[in-house]
Amino acid sequence: MNLGKNKEQGPGGAEDERFSQDEHEDTLTTRQGHPVRNNQNMRTVGNRGPATLENYDFIEKISHFDRERVPERVVHARGTGAHGYFETYGKVGDEPVEKYTRAKVFSGEGKQTPLLVRFSTVTHPAGSPETLRDPRGFAVKFYTEDGNWDLVGNNLKVFFIRDAIKFPDLIHSFKPDPVTNIQDTERIFDFISQTPEAMHMITFLFSPWGIPANYRHMQGSGVNTYRWVNEKGEAQLIKYHWEPLKQGIKNLTQEEANAIQAENFNHATQDLYEAIDRGEYPEWELCVQMMDDHEHPELDFDPLDDTKIWPEDQFPFLKVGKMVLNKNPDHYYNEIEQASFGTGVLVDGLDFSDDKMLQGRTFSYSDTQRYRVGANYLQLPVNAPRKHVATNQEGGQMSHYVDRPEGSNPHVNYEPSTLNGLEESNHKVTPHQPYAEGKLIKETIDRENNFKQAGERYRLLKDWEREDLINNLVNSLKPAHSHIQHKMIQMFSECDEDYGKQVANGLGIDVDLAKASMNEEFGEEITPTKGKLPKKGGSPMGSTGAADAVDEAEEKGHEADPY
Repeated sequence: MNLGKNKEQGPGGAEDERFSQDEHEDTLTTRQGHPVRNNQNMRTVGNRGPATLENYDFIEKISHFDRERVPERVVHARGTGAHGYFETYGKVGDEPVEKYTRAKVFSGEGKQTPLLVRFSTVTHPAGSPETLRDPRGFAVKFYTEDGNWDLVGNNLKVFFIRDAIKFPDLIHSFKPDPVTNIQDTERIFDFISQTPEAMHMITFLFSPWGIPANYRHMQGSGVNTYRWVNEKGEAQLIKYHWEPLKQGIKNLTQEEANAIQAENFNHATQDLYEAIDRGEYPEWELCVQMMDDHEHPELDFDPLDDTKIWPEDQFPFLKVGKMVLNKNPDHYYNEIEQASFGTGVLVDGLDFSDDKMLQGRTFSYSDTQRYRVGANYLQLPVNAPRKHVATNQEGGQMSHYVDRPEGSNPHVNYEPSTLNGLEESNHKVTPHQPYAEGKLIKETIDRENNFKQAGERYRLLKDWEREDLINNLVNSLKPAHSHIQHKMIQMFSECDEDYGKQVANGLGIDVDLAKASMNEEFGEEITPTKGKLPKKGGSPMGSTGAADAVDEAEEKGHEADPY
């Protein structure tokens, strides 16, 4: 019996097509291959029961049902996705792409590489409404000839923090209160008020950019800074951007999102599925920004800082290819829920930068998949590369084949060996060898410049976008303690004087008083504001009447008699 790698082997495969008597391809069986002759009733003493312990068909079925979900993702839990392909232009802008990277996925004009995309919301749980204010995940798995490449990013081009050690704190502040189990904007702004680099992201998130109309009409970004490496081992710093080609970009105001949520909390998943189903395939163009690989002291920001945008007038978007999504999943759980991504999954010619956020993500993402899906998550068809694989890894939960090919010695699961084991590749490349020197320290970067780009973004917003931004910030800050409100007004003012003034006016606070009071001690009082506030703490992001809704449910509820 062949115990080597064989993806056709096993349930539903072509290895063995024997059938029991009167059984055919559509006959229901147990996982043991036993034909199921009665799927309507368990085995009982008489038709009223009790049931018996040896109910194998029932026990197998119900125990699997109890385990049919892997642990929910801590972030990016709510999502959907589709299959498609990436078609390379063979160039970066007007130049041959090989000048900058030896990654084969980009070479050969017109070459198509199959891929899978998973879209998601970041902080909210599985099953949550897709209208909620949140960054959207935009993760792409390329099945390249050199193995998998995962480009894992968001719809927004910047992030809240620049150091991965703060990521658990950030997510905890946006997740529900550990006591009440309710998302609380006071907790969010308590954290943000002490995290000034987040102001750029906050300006995006609380504007209409924080609620894309759906997944088809949003941009994507790698967010972090990567490197491209050419045949000579020379490197360029790279930013990745997905730009919608045919469908354009559309966002929603909070009021519009609330109305949609009242009718359909799966609208974005439904939109993507139905568009592909009717042959209206969404497309995105992949563009890169390039920068010479050094610290760029002439800039007023650090190019590795993921809270910053590289100015397009200095570092233009260069087109490298396009993505087309043209196939819906046949089974959502197998192909989308179990799809596992990692920022460390790079092919030759692509490399990491020194971006501290990227390096933290590179450990965390793949570690998450090994916990959620299991040590052998890369053996699942959706995650397995579509090329030759040969490793000495074995064992672990749900291992169902070994990666050693026919002809290799099954007794040798180590390297090096003289007994016909696996061998290193003899294809040699010129590696990129960046020089690193310095003391090991724990310090913030030199060029923080936390407020400039946030102010520029505020001034670039259209009037209706700016109005929605201010309304959302005011409504979210209303329940917060006064010292948090004052600190946020101070930081908004650092971004732009009008920015701080508009938020202060909405809260009924004198902007000069707020800025002057930052060195004072504050008690637990809540600043008087319009509208009803929760009795304790804040309310969910985007809510304009969370406390009122609680009372309305009781007041408007229709009485019923017990039965």
